[in-house]
Amino acid sequence: MADSWATPRDEPGQRTDSPAGPGADLHLDLPPGGGTGVRVALIRALRDAVRTGRLAPGTRLPSSRSLATDLGIARNTVADAYGELVAEGWLTARQGSGTRVAERVVPPEPAPPRTPPPAAVAATRPTYDLRPGEPDVSAFPRAAWLSAARRALIAAPNDAFGYGHPAGRPELRRILADYLARARGVRAAPERIVVCAGFVQGLALLSRVREKAGHREVAVESYGLDVHWNVMRGAGLRTVPLPVDQQGARTAELDRSAGLRTVLLSPAHQFPIGVPLDPDRRAAVVDWASRVGGLVLEDDYDGEFRYDRQPVGALQGLDPEHVVYLGTASKSLAPALRLAWMVVPDHLMDDLLALKRTGEWESGRLDQLTLAEFIDSGAYDRHVRGMRMRYRRRRDQLVAALAERAPRVRVTGIAAGLHAVLQLPPGTEQSVVRGAAWQGLALEGLSRYRYRDEQGQERQQEPGEPGPGPGGQPDALVFAYGTAPDHAFTGALEALCRVLP
Repeated sequence: MADSWATPRDEPGQRTDSPAGPGADLHLDLPPGGGTGVRVALIRALRDAVRTGRLAPGTRLPSSRSLATDLGIARNTVADAYGELVAEGWLTARQGSGTRVAERVVPPEPAPPRTPPPAAVAATRPTYDLRPGEPDVSAFPRAAWLSAARRALIAAPNDAFGYGHPAGRPELRRILADYLARARGVRAAPERIVVCAGFVQGLALLSRVREKAGHREVAVESYGLDVHWNVMRGAGLRTVPLPVDQQGARTAELDRSAGLRTVLLSPAHQFPIGVPLDPDRRAAVVDWASRVGGLVLEDDYDGEFRYDRQPVGALQGLDPEHVVYLGTASKSLAPALRLAWMVVPDHLMDDLLALKRTGEWESGRLDQLTLAEFIDSGAYDRHVRGMRMRYRRRRDQLVAALAERAPRVRVTGIAAGLHAVLQLPPGTEQSVVRGAAWQGLALEGLSRYRYRDEQGQERQQEPGEPGPGPGGQPDALVFAYGTAPDHAFTGALEALCRVLP
């Protein structure tokens, strides 16, 4: 069977005010050659396209002349096929309006029987999902973003619609350089910024570059996200856990591994413990990187949201040649944008861009222009300030509710970010997580984020090693107060208090 495309052409006497022009493009499967079989095949193909919904009611078809030309058949064959389908009620034809699909409901093809989900599955679906990872996406600034998109699209140069440079649009890189210097203390020229489709993509690119350079070992915090560890392992790196306590990662222990040259840290607000990296440890990791020719990958996932004091500046500002800064719009705006950025030392740029050219590593160019306009107009700063106030109110509600309803539970890691760590009595974490599920509340225990190796084996705490909580207490919940919309937060807080000790 030969595939043929039918494209619309004007025919005398036909109106062309349809949104789709004088007719719709058609993809029809017809046998090669001519003969009486072509007429039957054309009728069958058009009828099937209408029946299956591929041609929607009201769709205007090409004129008989243009369809015949595109299919390489006689015009009378098309006219006869149209006439028969009009007689059967599949199509309509009116003078001055051309031939269209009839305005009627066509019963769909019968679908195979589907097994309904078990009642138990529906019953366990959480009423409140407060696992960390997302901001309050209901607060996305749709109107302001739409206005920025409209302005960006009107002003976009023609080359913005092409493939472009692998580092990203120059407009966004220039504006990010100014914003990051002002808001996060990052030292960056636009030429050192690379735009990527989310933090994980940036981490994957950097991991491949490090593996190619022969640096196949990377230190990671002993509490963090397994998706990050797995991405680096997938690029050929071996992960080594770096212990975490109430002062952040113990960076002095980087020298314990002679071949180590790369470390991934979240220094402004360790995830999930929620503490900033101690100043002495910040200095120690920068000194280590400079001394051994190493590289620090700085995950600044929620640096804009600090409540009780001035924001902790980016580690990158201490040594731009040995620290890669990674930021993202996933927490400040929404994960759906798939926009993140890296500020990269000069000596890595060529290798990074060469790798980025090899595949589909690009973010949408128009979204990049929209974000540039959104930041440049001041809308981004206004949105972040508004969300900072909203999240702080929720955090304060959480602290007040626990002080009244669950005084044995201590709240930590609340100076910044979108989540809090609730320290529990020893041995109660799993029972509280199960109790929360019965209350329709999806929560994660702190143990969910404890380091595990490639075989899934959990890292055991060394004798005398301080734990992540006060007094080494590891039992805790990670409560994402930034995730739920405002109208649901009070109910989520009430459900939480019912299950806490």
